[in-house]
Amino acid sequence: METPLTIKETRKGLLDKKFSAVELVDKYLERIDEFKGLNAFLTISDEVAYKEAKEVDKLVETGISKDQYPLLGSVIAHKDLFMTKGIRTTASSKVLESFIPEYSATVVERDKKAGAIMIGKTNCDAWAHGASGENSDFGPTLNPWNKEYVPGGSSSGSATAVASGMSLIASGTDTGGSIRQPANFCGVTGLKPTYGAVSRYGVIAMASSLDSIGCFGHTVSDVETIFDVTKGEDGFDSTVKNANDQKPKDKLKIGIPKEYFLGGLDREVEESVLEVVKVFRSKGVKIVDVTLPNTKYAISVYYIVQPAEVSSNLGRYDGIRYGNSRDSFGAEAKRRIMLGTYVLSAGYYDAYYLKAQKVRSKMIGDFDKVFEKVDALIAPVSPTAAFKLGEKASDPLKMYLADIYTASANLVGIPGLAVPSGFNQSGLPLGFQILGPRFSENTLFALGNMYQEITSYQPKLAFK
Repeated sequence: METPLTIKETRKGLLDKKFSAVELVDKYLERIDEFKGLNAFLTISDEVAYKEAKEVDKLVETGISKDQYPLLGSVIAHKDLFMTKGIRTTASSKVLESFIPEYSATVVERDKKAGAIMIGKTNCDAWAHGASGENSDFGPTLNPWNKEYVPGGSSSGSATAVASGMSLIASGTDTGGSIRQPANFCGVTGLKPTYGAVSRYGVIAMASSLDSIGCFGHTVSDVETIFDVTKGEDGFDSTVKNANDQKPKDKLKIGIPKEYFLGGLDREVEESVLEVVKVFRSKGVKIVDVTLPNTKYAISVYYIVQPAEVSSNLGRYDGIRYGNSRDSFGAEAKRRIMLGTYVLSAGYYDAYYLKAQKVRSKMIGDFDKVFEKVDALIAPVSPTAAFKLGEKASDPLKMYLADIYTASANLVGIPGLAVPSGFNQSGLPLGFQILGPRFSENTLFALGNMYQEITSYQPKLAFK
């Protein structure tokens, strides 16, 4: 399995009887066992996987129309923030070490209804607090391209599972870059949708005004298919709305934000993104220099708003109704609870939280103004390629700066698509992100597909 299947290839192979869904599950479980040292999975749902695979094989035998079951036979891994009925859901925290939910998240239900087969729950930074995958209470996930490096966080296990062929696709959450950054570090495609495009119902909350529910796949086409399955109102999350599916323009204009290419950006990362810009220019896409002046405040604003909402959301875990006591919180969770409680406390609310929200509004204005001139933006995902395990673990401020290019999209609620673009001299993946106005996912997909078609992109598996 050197070249991974795509969703379309999986569906076609099943319908053409080239293989069965049960055989697919066999292969993925073998792969999970082979690479269990990466610590990508916390729970393997093999019984559920075989049950769902048999249901898929039965559907193939009885016959289905070409529009039914768009994820037919696609093996999926869910980040362990997603509630899965009857299957352990821990948020990678000892607080919920033995928690078994009574219901499944909307996204889990929609994926299953579309024919996906759930193979397990993936490791992540506990409560999604992290940019490296090192903050799980059950041990760090490793980068499948080089086990001495981090896979990115917080959706570390999901990105690693897809990149190493342990799952075809995976779910994730993105609060400040937690899909785009691990996708970038692991060489896969990752989508952070518009805030309010996909329901958060049944997903353990981190920061409620920032959380976006997205996915990982090998290609832009894969994540587009998953998004079409999971998007839209469900009656449970009041922030979700059914957006009009606007077709992308024939002639697109891309902006390059100058603030994203200033000091601190690794040379190989910058050169890789600028090569991507050349690819788009060769296809007649107009490239425009733009400015987002309030970008310099993104990390400061994010690390006030996010811990404030974290401290509020984690308040429900008191060890009384369910879960273990608060003594089980890890160091990073305690750090964010203290930061958040501080900025919300009497005497500091106006000085910190209220001021941060005002600057957030200024940032929204910046992006609105830029999107009057261009259809999308291209930017780096991270200042560097994947960094070594432990390199930033002792310096939280240095770790927080890893979100510098991703946090803005969450603060302003816009979609972002992370696309792989090659490897650096050390053999670690490189990539870029495309950002667009709210509910412009179709434009991002059009640009992402264009890039992968022009470059004849072929996904590769780590650990061939």
